[in-house]
Amino acid sequence: MPEQDRLWCRRAQVHLTRPTAGRMWLVSLCAALAIFQSSLKDSFASLLIALSTVLGAVLTEFLFYFRTERAGMVRDGSAVASALVLVLLLPNNLHPLYAVMGAVFAMVVVKHSFGGLGSNWLNPALGGWLFIRCSWPERFHKSLELSPLALVSQGLREGLLAPSGSPLEILQIAGADYGVSHQGSWERAVQTFLNSQVFSRIHVELPEGYIEFFNAPGMGIIADRGVLALLLGTIIITASPISRYWIPAVYLGVYGLLIRLFGALPLGGGLGNGDILFGFFSGGTLVAAFLLLADPATGPKSDGGSLFTAAGAGVLTFIFRYYGLEVYGAFFAVAVINALVPLIRDWESRKLYAQGSGI
Repeated sequence: MPEQDRLWCRRAQVHLTRPTAGRMWLVSLCAALAIFQSSLKDSFASLLIALSTVLGAVLTEFLFYFRTERAGMVRDGSAVASALVLVLLLPNNLHPLYAVMGAVFAMVVVKHSFGGLGSNWLNPALGGWLFIRCSWPERFHKSLELSPLALVSQGLREGLLAPSGSPLEILQIAGADYGVSHQGSWERAVQTFLNSQVFSRIHVELPEGYIEFFNAPGMGIIADRGVLALLLGTIIITASPISRYWIPAVYLGVYGLLIRLFGALPLGGGLGNGDILFGFFSGGTLVAAFLLLADPATGPKSDGGSLFTAAGAGVLTFIFRYYGLEVYGAFFAVAVINALVPLIRDWESRKLYAQGSGI
């Protein structure tokens, strides 16, 4: 095989040093941190959804493996990880029964009907979310109708525009109170620290209202309500060799560039004035980048294929969220990309792997 092809195509997961169980429990820790933060502001409703979903997923997998030689695989943590990631994709006021049904679908249909972990082309958590979202669309719409993203989308449909191109300004124009109008002492201290110690190094400034926005009560996607803890979890994941770290970087880089250049235009702002922070820390973007798109079990095996899917997901996320006004644009983008993975793997097999065995 030519040396150039060797650089673009490596054995599946050769770059990973942790075993499957280690990776799954790290993902579970990351998700659990965000769920716990969300639960602190909704009387632990998010935690109840999480416990129900984990129980449903683990019990389903146990029954699936019952009295087989693979019964011990329940301990690998993959069912727990899939359940907790699924919870991050859900609204915090969704009835736990829906989440349990999504977990059962994820385990039986998405994961095991394709042969188990590593054989499924779609991320089980994403498959469970699609099942719930498409089976009960009215319930999903109602559970997010007062969330900040839904209010921004509704405001844009009604003709509300912000000359600055800021989504927070549209929330204020719409009269929505998500903490953007009153800043407490600890929020001010955190904002001052981030601006002086972090954002000043790249010559940007965190606008007033963001810390309160990311910690505000009310309905919304659990990943968004726990985004500060989720950010900590993604740092842990990045520092651990459980996925290709550059895949989230490419995805966020493409998505962030499009937001910066064109993200303010649909909101009434000008070219090159898009709000990258809002795009990154809302709509479950971090989950899509670090937990769904970077999943080594459901992605391409070559570097070239992974680069294509990461960049393509960034483009689709921008289109779905900013021009389609879809709250769940990031998740739909990853679902579309996952649907292309079997074709990409077939291309990898024919064009790269088939040329030699010494990859």
